[in-house]
This record gives sequence, C-alpha cells and structure tokens, in this order.
Amino acid sequence: MSQRREAGPSRPHRPIQRTQTLGSLGEAMLDSEVVPSSLVEIAPILRVANEVEASNPRVAYLCRFYAFEKAHRLDPTSSGRGVRQFKTALLQRLERENETTLAGRQKSDAREMQSFYQHYYKKYIQALLNAADKADRAQLTKAYQTAATLFEVLKAVNQTEDVPVPITILQQQKKVEEKTQIYKPYNILPLDPDSQNQAIMRLPEIQAAVTALRNIRGLPWKAGHKKKNDEDILDWLQSMFGFQEDSVSNQREHLILLLANVHIRQYPIPEQEPKLDDRTLTIVMKKLFRNYKKWCKYLGRKSSLWLPTIQQEVQQRKLLYMGLYLLIWGEAANLRFMPECLCYIYHHMAFELYGMLAGSVSPMTGEHVKPAYGGEDEAFLQKVVTPIYNTIAKEAKRSRNGKSKHSVWRNYDDLNEYFWSVRCFRLGWPMRADADFFCLTAEELRVENSEIKSNSGDRWMGKVNFVEIRSFWHIFRSFDRMWSFYILCLQAMIVIAWNGSGELSGIFQGDVFLKVLSIFITAAVLKLAQALLDIALSWKARHSMSHYVKLRYVLKAGAAAGWVIVMPVAYAYSWKNASGFALTIKNWFGGHGHNSPSLFIVAILIYLSPNMLSALLFLFPFIRRYLERSDFRIMMLMMWWSQPRLYIGRGMHESALSLFKYTMFWIVLLISKLAFSFYAEIKPLVGPTKDIMRIHISVYSWHEFFPHAKNNLGVVIALWSPVILVYFMDTQIWYAIVSTLVGGLNGAFLRLGEIRTLAMLRSRFQSIPGAFNDRLVPQDKSDDTKKRGFKATFSRKFDQIPSSKDKEAARFAQMWNKIISSFREEDLISDREMELLLVPYWSDPDLDLIRWPPFLLASKIPIALDMAKDSNGKDRELKKRLAVDSYMTCAVSECYASFKNLINYLVIGERERQVINDIFSKIDEHIEKETLITELNLSSLPDLYGQFVQLIEYLIQNREEDKDQIVIVLLNMLEVVTRDIMDEEVPSLLETAHNGAYVKYDVMTPLHQQRKYFSQLQFPVYSQKEAWKEKIKRLHLLLTVKESAMDVPSNLEARRRLTFFSNSLFMDMPSAPKIRNMLSFSVLTPYYSEDVLFSIFGLEQQNEDGVSILFYLQKIFPDEWTNFLERVKCGSEEELRTKDELEEELRLWASYRGQTLTKTVRGMMYYRKALELQAFLDMAKDEELLKGYKALELTSEEASKSGESLWAQCQALADMKFTFVVSCQQYSIHKRSGDQRAKDILRLMTTYPSIRVAYIDEVEQTHKESYKGTEEKIYYSALVKAAPQTKPMDSSESVQTLDQLIYRIKLPGPAILGEGKPENQNHAIIFTRGEGLQTIDMNQDNYMEEAFKMRNLLQEFLVKHGGVRFPTILGLREHIFTGSVSSLAWFMSNQENSFVTIGQRVLASPLKIRFHYGHPDIFDRLFHLTRGGICKASKVINLSEDIFAGFNSTLREGNVTHHEYIQVGKGRDVGLNQISMFEAKIANGNGEQTLSRDLYRLGHRFDFFRMLSCYFTTIGFYFSTMLTVLTVYVFLYGRLYLVLSGLEQGLSNQRAFRNNKPLEAALASQSFVQIGFLMALPMMMEIGLERGFHNALIEFVLMQLQLASVFFTFQLGTKTHYYGRTLFHGGAEYRGTGRGFVVFHAKFAENYRFYSRSHFVKGIELMILLLVYQLFGQSYRGVVTYILITVSIWFMVVTWLFAPFLFNPSGFEWQKIVDDWTDWNKWIYNRGGIGVPAEKSWESWWEKELEHLRHSGFRGIILEIFLALRFFIFQYGLVYQLSIFKDKNQSFWVYGASWFVILFLLLIVKGLGMGRRRFSTSFQLLFRIIKGLVFLAFVTILITLLALPLITVKDLFICMLAFMPTGWGMLLIAQACKPLIHHLGIWSSVRTLARGYEIVMGLLLFTPVAFLAWFPFVSEFQTRMLFNQAFSRGLQISRILGGHRKDRSSKNKE
Repeated sequence: MSQRREAGPSRPHRPIQRTQTLGSLGEAMLDSEVVPSSLVEIAPILRVANEVEASNPRVAYLCRFYAFEKAHRLDPTSSGRGVRQFKTALLQRLERENETTLAGRQKSDAREMQSFYQHYYKKYIQALLNAADKADRAQLTKAYQTAATLFEVLKAVNQTEDVPVPITILQQQKKVEEKTQIYKPYNILPLDPDSQNQAIMRLPEIQAAVTALRNIRGLPWKAGHKKKNDEDILDWLQSMFGFQEDSVSNQREHLILLLANVHIRQYPIPEQEPKLDDRTLTIVMKKLFRNYKKWCKYLGRKSSLWLPTIQQEVQQRKLLYMGLYLLIWGEAANLRFMPECLCYIYHHMAFELYGMLAGSVSPMTGEHVKPAYGGEDEAFLQKVVTPIYNTIAKEAKRSRNGKSKHSVWRNYDDLNEYFWSVRCFRLGWPMRADADFFCLTAEELRVENSEIKSNSGDRWMGKVNFVEIRSFWHIFRSFDRMWSFYILCLQAMIVIAWNGSGELSGIFQGDVFLKVLSIFITAAVLKLAQALLDIALSWKARHSMSHYVKLRYVLKAGAAAGWVIVMPVAYAYSWKNASGFALTIKNWFGGHGHNSPSLFIVAILIYLSPNMLSALLFLFPFIRRYLERSDFRIMMLMMWWSQPRLYIGRGMHESALSLFKYTMFWIVLLISKLAFSFYAEIKPLVGPTKDIMRIHISVYSWHEFFPHAKNNLGVVIALWSPVILVYFMDTQIWYAIVSTLVGGLNGAFLRLGEIRTLAMLRSRFQSIPGAFNDRLVPQDKSDDTKKRGFKATFSRKFDQIPSSKDKEAARFAQMWNKIISSFREEDLISDREMELLLVPYWSDPDLDLIRWPPFLLASKIPIALDMAKDSNGKDRELKKRLAVDSYMTCAVSECYASFKNLINYLVIGERERQVINDIFSKIDEHIEKETLITELNLSSLPDLYGQFVQLIEYLIQNREEDKDQIVIVLLNMLEVVTRDIMDEEVPSLLETAHNGAYVKYDVMTPLHQQRKYFSQLQFPVYSQKEAWKEKIKRLHLLLTVKESAMDVPSNLEARRRLTFFSNSLFMDMPSAPKIRNMLSFSVLTPYYSEDVLFSIFGLEQQNEDGVSILFYLQKIFPDEWTNFLERVKCGSEEELRTKDELEEELRLWASYRGQTLTKTVRGMMYYRKALELQAFLDMAKDEELLKGYKALELTSEEASKSGESLWAQCQALADMKFTFVVSCQQYSIHKRSGDQRAKDILRLMTTYPSIRVAYIDEVEQTHKESYKGTEEKIYYSALVKAAPQTKPMDSSESVQTLDQLIYRIKLPGPAILGEGKPENQNHAIIFTRGEGLQTIDMNQDNYMEEAFKMRNLLQEFLVKHGGVRFPTILGLREHIFTGSVSSLAWFMSNQENSFVTIGQRVLASPLKIRFHYGHPDIFDRLFHLTRGGICKASKVINLSEDIFAGFNSTLREGNVTHHEYIQVGKGRDVGLNQISMFEAKIANGNGEQTLSRDLYRLGHRFDFFRMLSCYFTTIGFYFSTMLTVLTVYVFLYGRLYLVLSGLEQGLSNQRAFRNNKPLEAALASQSFVQIGFLMALPMMMEIGLERGFHNALIEFVLMQLQLASVFFTFQLGTKTHYYGRTLFHGGAEYRGTGRGFVVFHAKFAENYRFYSRSHFVKGIELMILLLVYQLFGQSYRGVVTYILITVSIWFMVVTWLFAPFLFNPSGFEWQKIVDDWTDWNKWIYNRGGIGVPAEKSWESWWEKELEHLRHSGFRGIILEIFLALRFFIFQYGLVYQLSIFKDKNQSFWVYGASWFVILFLLLIVKGLGMGRRRFSTSFQLLFRIIKGLVFLAFVTILITLLALPLITVKDLFICMLAFMPTGWGMLLIAQACKPLIHHLGIWSSVRTLARGYEIVMGLLLFTPVAFLAWFPFVSEFQTRMLFNQAFSRGLQISRILGGHRKDRSSKNKE
C-alpha cells in the first residue's frame, strides 16, 4: 500500500467528483474540508489536527483517530455517499502515522493530551487575554473553539485509558465552555459582553438599537424558562413561537442595523445617552407593514397591529411586531415568493402575540392565549412553513420540470393569489390539513391513497385568477385596445381612400362620413371577440373565481353580443337608399322605406359613453388613482365593470406632467405612422386594386378550382397581405426613430458627452476639484442653495478652489489619487503615467498654491525657459504669452516656490542663508514691479536649469557620498545667478567677499581653519520620509518631462473612464450625505459554477490553432500586459515564468480580463474602499486630513486592534453601511469534493475579509433512528466568512486558510423548486442588510471612481421622481467591456450599450415604463422583501426572471427610475453561437412573458399610451420582428400563387404590376428592420452624444464593412424562431452561454445542429420560392423595385445560410474544412439510442429536436400540420409548368399522376431498405444485382424521356423544385403525428427520409464553404474581419512558431 501511495503524486490530478473524496487526503491542506456531508460534524476535529500537527504530531494523530471513531458512530454502515472511501483513506493515514508518532512519544497518550491542552491554554488563550489591547476578537473565538475540540479528544483518550481528567483542566474547560457560548463567530456586530469596546459597538446609534431590543420588561416567559445574559425581545419570540436560533441571531443583527441606520438620519447629532428615537420605529414600521395593512384593508379585516395605551410600552410593542415579521420572513424559505401568504401567517401570529401580551383568555379553551403551534425547537419551520412548502414542491413536481402545460399546475403566483380573496381564511389557524389550498388533483389522490373514494377526487383548486395558455391570442387579449385602435384606423383609412376623391378631406362628404362610422360595427365585433376570448382563456380558473367575476364575464359577453346586433341594424336604417350589406339587414328586419340617421348616432353615443368617462378620468389621474385604491362598496361597484377587482395593479397612474409628456410622445408618433401608412401604403394601392377587380381572367396555367370567382380576390389578397402586415409592424420603426430623437435630446439636457476627449478634460480640469468637492463631499447645510431647474441645465459652473482652502484641496487629492492608483492596480496605466496623473498626497504648508497633476504641467517648464530666453527683454509680451496658458503659469510658480523652499531647507549656514535670502528678495521685488526681464539677463536660465536638475537627481538618490558633489552644484548655481543673470551686486555676497571668503590663504593654513562655502548642508535627508520623496519626484517630473503628456493616459479604457467620471461631476445628482447619514446597502451576486479564477493550465492550454487564452489576452490588451510586467518588475514573460510566487499574479491579471467571479468581487469591493476613504474624509481632523489617507493606511495593522483609532472607526462605518453577499449555491458540494473553485472562493474571502458567502448545504442524515437506508437529506441556508488566519502551531509553515460558519438556517426541503437563479438569490437574501440592495450578476464589474458616487445615488430613494411616488428601483447605466474581443462582440456591445443608455433613458422618462432588465439596478430592499422579493421564480413562465421584478414593482405601485451619472461594467457574449444562445434565451423569455399574468395586467391597467409603451418595449419588439419575417413569407407565397396560376401573366400589362409603390414602401420598411436599422439608430445617437457625431459616422461605416448587417439579419432569424416556437409549443429553457473567450473553431456539425431549424431550413425554403419566382415570374424591371424586392430577400437567404460559417473563427481554412467533413459524416451516420448524446449521433439529435412536439398539446399539433400544408403548393403549381403539359392540359389528373410518381419512388426506397435488412447477409450477391438493375432501369427511363423530347433538363430541375418541398411537408406532418406513425410501424422509414433530407441540406451548405476555402485569401480576410488587427497578426506569427513549440514540447516529453 505504501509503495502505491508513494507513486501517487506524479499522476496528474483528476477533478474529483462529488461522489469521491480526496484519495491523497493527508497531503492536501484543505483535507479537513473534504468530508462527506453525512460526517460534517468531524470537520472541526480534522481542522484542529491540521493546526497542531507541526508542533505535536502525536496529538494530531489522536485527534484524527477520535475523528475516525466519531465518523464510525455517525455512519456505522457507511451508507452515506462517499463515506466508505473517506473512512478507508483516513484509516490508511492513521496506520502510517501511528508508527511514526509512537516512536517519538515520551508519555502515555492521556498525559500527552493533558500537557498539550494546558500548553495550548497558556500560550493562546491566557496570552491573548493578558495582552494590553484586550486581544483580537476573531483570534480569541478561534482559540476557544480549538480548546473545546482538544478537550473533547482529551476526554475520549482519558476514557480509553481509564485516567481521570485533572481538576485544573476541568476548571479551565469550564471557562472555555462559557466563553465558547459567548464568543461565536459573528457577521457584522459582535453582540457579546466582551466586545463592547469594538469600534462598531461604540457607535451611539448601534448602542441605542441594542438597548431598545434588550428591554424585556413585562414579557410573560414560559414556565421553567432558564434566564440567559443579555436576553432580548427576539429571544422571547423564539421561546414562544419556536424559531431557529441561528435565524434569530441573523434577524437580530438585521434589525439592529436597520434601526441604527434610520435612527442616525433622524438624529444627525448624537445625544449623550443613546436612546432609540420613536420616529425611527415609525418609519421602519411603515415600510415593513405597508403591504400587510393594505392586504388587511383589501380583505376587509382589521390588522393585528394593536399598540398599547401606555406610552412606555409602545416602543417595545413595535419592536416585537417588527421582530416577529422579520423572523417569519427569515425562515419562510420559498414562501418568500408569496408575500400575501406571509401576510396571512403574520396576521394570525401577531394576533396571538397581542393576545399573550394582553393576557387574553381563549374563548375555545378558557385558558390564556398560547401560540397555536407551540414554542418547541423548529416548531415554526416544521408546522407552518413545511406544509405550505410541500404544496409548492408537489405543484413543482407536477410541472415535470416545466414540460407540462402551465394550466395543469399552480405556480408561485397561483398559490400566492389564493390569499387575495377572503376565502383564504377558510384555511384556519392552526391550518386545516384538508383545506382546498392543500388539496391534490384526483389522480394524485389516487396515487397517494388508493382506498380514497372517487367522489372526493376532484377537489384540486386549479389555477387562480389567470391561466397561462400557449396561444397567439394572448397578444390580442393583453393589448386589445391597441389592436382595436389599429384595426379601426385601417378600416377608416381604406374607406376614405376607396370612396369619394380618396383625399383625407373627403371624410366630410356625407356618404363617406357615414361609411367611416361603420368602424363602430367593427369595434362591437372586436369587443365580442375580446369577451369570448376572456371566457375561453380563463375557463380553467373557473373553480377559484368568485361569483362576481363570473357574472362580469357573462354580462360582458352578453352586452358585446347585444351591440353586435344593435350596431349593424342602426347603421342599415341610417341609409336612405341602402345597398349591399345595409340592404341585406334592412330586408331581414323589413323596413324598406324608413331611415333615421340619428338612430345610429345615438347608438354610437351610448356605446361610447364608458369610453368618454374613462377619457375624462385619464385627464385627471389623481381621481382615477383614488377610485382604484378605494375600498368603499359604491366605488368598487363603479370600477367593477371597467376591470375586475384585483389586489395589485391599482392606482398605478402617474402625475399630470408625466402623463402629458408620454401622451405627446405617442401622439406625435401615431400621427407620423398613420400619415405614412395612408399616403405611402394604402392610398396608392386602392386605384390598382380597383383596376384588378374589374378585369376578368379566363386563362389559367393550372387547374383552377374557382374559375368563375369575381373580382380576382386571390390577387387582391396577395397584394394587400404584405402591406397590411407592415402596417401592423412599422410602429416599431417609428418608435425607434422618435425614441432616438427624444433620447438624444434627453441625454443632451443631462449633459452627457460634455467631456469626451482628453483635450476637453484638460480644458476643464481647473473646475474639476470644485465639482469634486461640490458633488462628492458633504456640504454644510448653510451653503446648500443649489441651482436646479432649466437654467442649471444649460450652465453649471463650479468655483475654482483657491489655494488657501487646504482642506478642499486635500480632499480632492485623496480621492483623485485613489482613483489613479486603482488604474495602476488594474494595469491600465504605467508607473510613469501614474506619476504624471497623481496630485501631491501631502499638502505642503510652505507652498501657497494649487498643485495640478503633472500631466497638465508636463513640458511647460522647458517651453517657458525657451520663451524667456527668446523674450528679448519684453516683459509684457512674455507675461501675455504666459497668461494664455494658465497651466504654464502654475508650473513656473510652483517650480520657483519649490526651488526656494528646497534651497532654504538644504542650506543651514548663517552667511549662506543671508546671501540666498538677499537674492530671492531681489527677484521677488522684480516680479512685483514687473521688471524681471528688463533687469535680469534670462538667456542664462538654461544653465541654471541644468544645475538644478542635477541637484534634484542627487537628492532623489539621497546618498552620503554625493555631499561634495552637491556643494559644487550649489556653487555653480550661485555663480550663474550672480555672474550671468543678475547685473547688480548682492550686498551680503560682497560683505563675505570683503571678509575674505574668497581671499587666497597662505599655503600653510591648516585645512580645518579654512572656511568653505556651503559646508553645512542638511544632507542626506532623513526626516519627512514620504512627503519629501514625493515632492522631489514631482519637481523632477516638472523639470524633465520634455515631450508633452497630451496622450496620458494612453490606454483607451482609462481615457473612457476618466472622461466619463469627470463629465458625470457636472451632471445633476443629489448632494452627498456624510457616510454616517447615508442609506446603507448590500450587494448580492448569485453564482453557480462559472470560473472563479483562471487556472494556469487553462490559460496555457492551446486550441487547435496553437492559441492559448493567455496569448489571446496579451494580443488584445498589449499595453496592459506591458504595464503588468512593469508592476511585477519583470522584463519579459520568460522572466515572469521563472518566479513561482508570481503565478498567482498572472492568474489574477488574466481573470480580471475575463468574466470571472474574481473580477466581479474586486469591482464590488471598491464600494468598501470608497466608503472607508469617504468616512476618513468625513471624520478626520484638520491635521489628519493634511497628513492624508495614505498615512492612515500605512498604520492600519496596529490601528485596527484598538477600537478608538480613526482607522477602526472608518472600518466600523463601512461595515455598517455595506455588505457584500455572494450566493455560491454549490459551495459546500465543491468544498467537499476538493474542487478548485471552492479553494478560489476561499481565497477571495481571505483577500477581502468583509465578503460573505451564502450557500445551500445538503447534509445526509444517516445516523437517525428513522433512517431506512434511503438518502434522507436535510437542507440548510448557510453563511460563512474567512476564518482569522492561523499558522499551524509552533511552525513557520504557510498560513492555513479556512472558512468559518456564521449562520446555518434549516430549510423545509431543497431550495431550488423553480428557476435556479431566482431561487439562489432568494435563499441568500436573508443575509443581506441595509435599505438598498444592488443585484450584481457574475459577468459584471465596477470601478473605483464610480463607487465614490454610490452615496449620492442612494439619496435618490428619498426624492419623489415624477411627483407621485418614491423610487423602488434605481436603474443605472452599464458599460459593456467585452467589445474589444472580436467584431461580433463589438456589434453586441454597441447594441447592448445603446439599450442600457438611450433605450432605458427613454423608458424611464418620458415613457415611465422602465422595468428591471438585469443586474446593476438597486432595489428599495424593504419594499421588495415585503412584496415577493427581487425576482419571480416559477418554472419556465418566469424564465426572464429579472423583468418580472420590474413588472411586480410597477403593479404594486412602485416607481422605476434611470440614472446616467454612474455606471457599472458588464460583460456580454462574444461568439456567434454564444450570442445566438443568449438571444434564444431572451426570445424564449419573451414568449413566456406573452402568456404571463403580469403583462396581461399591465396591458389592461395602464392608460392607453402607457400601454402602447409597455407593448413596444417588451413583447412588441419580438412580435414585430416576427412580422418582419412573416412579411417576406407572405409576399413570396403570394407571388408564387400569382406566378403558378398564370394570374401574373394575365395582369402583367396592369399599372399595379408594373410599378407597385405601396409594395415598395412596405418592403422598404421590412428591409429597414431586417438589416438592423432599429438597432443602428439609437446606437449612432448614443455614440454621437457621448463620443461625437463624426466618431459615430466612422463607427457606422466600420460596422458595415465588418458585416454588421449580416449579423443583425441573422439574429432576426434567431429571435423569430425561438419566440414563435415558445408561443406554439413551449420548450423555453435557460441556456448557459459559458461566458468564455471564443477563440476556437466551431465544427460544421455543431453549427448545423444549432442553426438547422432556426435558419437553414427557412433559408432553403425562401431560396426555393425565389428560384421559382425567377424562373416563371415577370421579373421586376425597375432598379429600386428590383433591389428592394429581390436583392434584400436574397441577402436574407444568403445570410441565414452562411453567416454561421462567415463568423466562425478559421471557418475557411482548408485543413479545418477537411476535419469538419469527417466529423459531419461520422455524426450523420451514427446510430442513436438511449444514452447517446445529441453531439454524437444525428438520430439522437433528431429525436431531441422533435421533443417540443411531445409536450405541445392538441392545438400545437394541429397548427404544425396546418403550417406544413404550404409545402404542397409547389408540386401542385409546378407539374403544370412541365413542357409536356404546359398550356395543353390543365386537368386535375395531371396533379394526381404526380402523386403516383412520388409514391412509386418512396416504395422503391422502402423496398430497398427492407431488402438490405432481410437479404443483405444471406443473399448478398442477389441483392446487389437487384440494386444494380433498379439503378439501370432508372437511368434508362431518364435517357429515353430526354431523347424523345418528352422532358427537358429544365423539367428535371422543375421536378426537383416540385417534389423536394412535398417530401419535407410529408416529413413535418409525420413528425407531428409521431404516435400514430409509430403505431403504423413506418417510423424507421420516416427517419431514413429525414436523414436523406439532412444530408442534402448539409451538402448544399458545405459545398460553397469548401469551395471558398480553396482560396487562402478568404481565410485571411475572415480573420481580419473577425478579430482586431493586432490579434490577426499575432495569430499568423503564432502559427509559424507553433511548429517549434510542438517540437519543443515533444522533446520535453522525452
């Protein structure tokens, strides 16, 4: 065994599965973590073993042995997962260690343990307790835990050896035990008695909250309750209601922090005695209980919040109520998604609480009121949460992972909405197990209880209020007002264009007006359709509906039906001499002579009366708000008819001003759209239509079924269909245009893009410090008269900071330098650039002037010298030239002042100082009198300058041996000044000369008597360490930087960030509060299993091109790579590789450029750094401020130990205001399997100690009595932090890094029941703190400079935006940082950038319709945690979980805003397949939104214009996209009908056919959408705003050259396919896009699998349509028409077929093409079967592709078959075009005969297939001969037909075009009817046919690609286009070097 173990380490590490545990257990430092979940209790013992191993191996052995024994007790049968392997490995290690440790043992094991325990106690615990600073709390906690574990082992060892434990040890252990109870690991607040002097516990607001909570006077405790120290209100609630201990601890801290943060804002000046303010409690109560009170009011119940009459008890009661709510919420698990369910639970528990405190007697039992569920441990979880959780879990199970129809299972919304009706009180309290809420469906009851009587079966409650049914009708139903409006407008426009003159003015002619009024008949029909649709789609929710709702549905339908009869009759009677439709009706009702026009008008007025009322209410939104919110019966009755009463969606109307803004937006847009439709599409089409309807066609090319049909109806439909589709779609185009203009204007008013280049930054830099202090530094209340409003928009000036304001300058310097140093840490700038950008940290009291960063002053001194030299004594001219450049003046002044300062500092000698002072005073005098140039000779200045630079260089080196050189330099300088520059004599210099300083001594005078000049110097400089160094360095820079620093910083990202930040300071943002008064906030990041940190192996692993990720990053970020090497002090990559300690740095550098968790965490931790610095600036006294933050950081280590130091206070404030929780769902699984990701997460926790990691812990229960051998798992929500780093005892080994559990809250079951990400966020949300909650995704980043603005942003929560309500979600802009990766990434980032800036800006204002689109938004945390959380989680329907948070917020009267002055980074997908997967996910999500109740409610409860905004910015975009594609189909199929029927030929001389302007207009609109015009417009506007319009133009041209329109046309197909499929068949799913770098080539088969159904099939279908049209149609003559109609569709076809290969890296490389072909062949012919993945076999993939039809339901199948019928048109039309039949035979038998040919061919194929199976083994030769004969017969027939000229080559082509689509149509129908086909036994033939089609399609796609790959330049062009030039050049080089690299690696292997 030992031999085998020694050989182990050389093997490469395999990633460990969850089922395994580390084989080399002892070797890993993390071995104590790699413990199976059922043995989790032994992990602490193994941790201690690791810790003590170095100092005492025997004790470590004993600990491990005890752990082994305990493991055996926990799981005696080793039935838990991975337990047997673990025990075996541990046993092997123990056997080895026993031998080695026994040899070195001096005493018995018991003695050894005892002496070690005492040694540990003295060395750690006593030493820490006796330390002066009362110890580090974390280290003490750790020591107590270790001591407790050691004692446990000691006891076990003593028992084994029968030795009693000495008294002293028992006494020590008693102390340890007491302390272990107190010293528990804490999250933010250490609430134990010994921690009173910690900085955070000294804050008066914290003390006030703690004191208030500990007021437990008068609370009736249970009998026999043991009193503890420091008990508080929450302990009482726990003992009464049975909450979990950790949950109580968690909510205790939550409540204290919440109260403290609100309290300090009420009382900014802390009082002497900390007392919690009543206003604080009122504010928090109001926020927490607003939803609960609203719920009570809605259901007509009194709320359970009764306050006592005695004032002293009020505070305690309020705290009890709040504590109870938070405790319920904290343990509610998945119930948190059901806010009204929580209200129900709280309602009853709060009532019990009131009863207990009031001492009420229960009328039922006659005893005092007690909680219904008792107060045992975990009572609340087991008895309240679990039953409801189980119901949710059962419903989730019925959804079959989202595959079932939505209508057969209840999602979170259905279960929650049960509590929206009074009926919910039937549940009772305690809840009745037989209540209808818990009831199952009949079949489930049968399964669960077979004896159950069938009659009680059907008690499943069904859906509540709404049923999600897959149907396109939802689009009409949700937005019926919009569709009715469009249909009625269309009808009116056609009527006007058709009748009279056809001009708009013609409407006032009597007849025309009457005809236009016929739209009201249509309106009545549409109303009826809506009413019937409502009934049909809500049918499955009928069981849960109240009678009022049912009655309303019936009455609505009845009234609508009534109007459908009344309207036409009244219309008919309004005509004098009726004709057509009106006459028919008159004849029915028998009233020939009568006519009364007024009757119809009266009918219309009555019909419109409700609409008039709602229009009136629309103008007065406050009345509408009042009516909707009202609970008076009469109001409810009034509102009942207009909309059913619902708990949400009431009172959502905005203020009058907002209403005016978005109404104007839509009125302008609709007028433009309707005018365009009328004049460009409808009116021009009317004349041609009339002409066509007049002509009678008698000759047809095919068998016409209706030869005598009038009016050529088919032609009219073919002409009008595309135009009408475009009419419904083109609002989206108008929306893009108008929103772009409005967004651009808005942005300009917000002052975006005022500073967009470095030149602009320089020109405005002087006002930046002022803006900095105005925006980012809290102002005194006195001078808070800020300009707001219109004038402020146009001008905003900030005072320049005068040099006297040291404090302001110091504050600016600290923050500016923090930003610049963060740039350096991120390697965006080099060391030199950093020096040029920094402002002096330490203010210099001797220099009374502003010191600008050197990049502004660089090269100014050398230029000024030249100017002075050439000034020829003209003083004024020099002054003028200096005055032009203020920075030059500053540079000269600063250098002169520093020069003076320096010389005075260096020179100590009395006489020398006298001389120097005289010289300086002379010069100062000249400066004052402005005679400097006339009096002094400045041409010698360059000599002085040279000497001065030399002096500075000596000073920088600061070496003792240079002292003599300095003396010489000083003498030279003196000589230059006195001899060359100053003409007049210096008196003091003359005196010294007369006294003989320069007199020649006699030769023999001793040296020590000779007096030298400058003999006394203060050099080398020992004092003033940092400040002095900085000053000298800066002076050196100013003097020596010759070239201009115009391009500093040179990195584009650094420039962008600097200019955006500087620009944002001039934008409108709230004033910054002091850190103590700001709103507190949390950041929550959900993480599943993405990259945390790139591994070295992953970075260096090469793809088939020899390109590694590291190489790729070096090429894309060359300057940042150089800066990185400079930072780690390496000259080259080779040198870097030689230093092992830098491996970590390299991994970090690469990870910060990917989309990794490390990058996100670093970004979010900038918030904390910013808060610490801002807290310092807020609290520092003047001298500390002038010393600077850097000085404080340098002493942080010692300072953090003492609670009173400034550093500790800054840390405490940062802790109180900011929490960062990363929800790593699988952390415990990763940790137990030794996964690298767990280690990397742990590393992150140690790097940033304030991070908290929440995870779901699965623990197997194997030692329970009830354990049946099945896995009984218990789930916990756990929170951990990094444990204090402990060195293994008495050793110099590395520090052991471990995590430390803070809270562990038991869950009722698995946390993930719905969609993964929202459930992951939900379990961790209980660990967040504060009033704001920012949700940040794993692909996001943040910047230091933006973090400074966070406190300003949070103030927005306190401002009413739009005047009606406070914001509930603050939206931020994002910057997409992945644009540089490839051209696709660039398109994607531009598209995304325009959405997150200009798009959302318009949504927020003026449209008031912004929702929540993903992750940098900040939620009002209390608002959302009482209303269902920050997202929705039902399976599938909430696939786009984020936007539902926005819907929910808006429906619950929230307000979503958008702010442009702060940004967060975001990564996007970078390869075509990734992007398409992302687009597919979003399209799927939109398909599901279309069916959702949220969108239906928004569509019905918004006013008309807001409803339009809602439609066009959510699903409308996708529906319009779909209509765009549909237009092409409808147009081409219409043409196909015209061409094949011969109608086009018959009408070819008609004007309508020759130049069809309306069709041109319609297809131009379609092309606009197709090539991405909708995306490009806002994109160009935003780039123009922020980077200048010439840049926008250049980018646009470049994007077109890089084929952006190909990309956008391709994405059109993706959106259409997935949106349509989701609506028809479902199948929406989360698609992980991987977020990696796409530098690899996707294989042909992979592309085929991904795009076959969404693009290739559709592309080929369109291609066949176009070919048929080109062959038989009258081709368009006009150039414009031809381009619009044919070229744009050909472009779409080619794009859909070949874009995936065009955008595929190395897609045209010959070798790759050959490999792809081999791979494709293997894939297509592989047999499928169970367990064969889709990537390996075509059969498996094909079956998977058909899966959506299995779950589609009857309607979906019928639709699929109906759509497949279109493929049979080809054959029907084309057989009559064959030369045999053309113009000779139009008999139907021709078509019939064509089917015989098809059946004959299919039978032959089937026969051969069967023959192969039956005879190919026994009669192989015979079978081959038969095959040969069949082939020969086929060839013979073909040649004969061609020779006899019965058939031509063209006919063969026509036959292919005719029969291929027929076969495909048959295939589609067979797939839809799969069960039937299986039954008939011909499924294998269908499969064979399908494979044949796939092979043909594959060849069709592969051939052109292979052909192009022949030419090497195509591949070159493609690489250039896809990747930026640096990379493509690098790629070529690396390929050439690749050969050498391979040789080298092979040599290494040898």
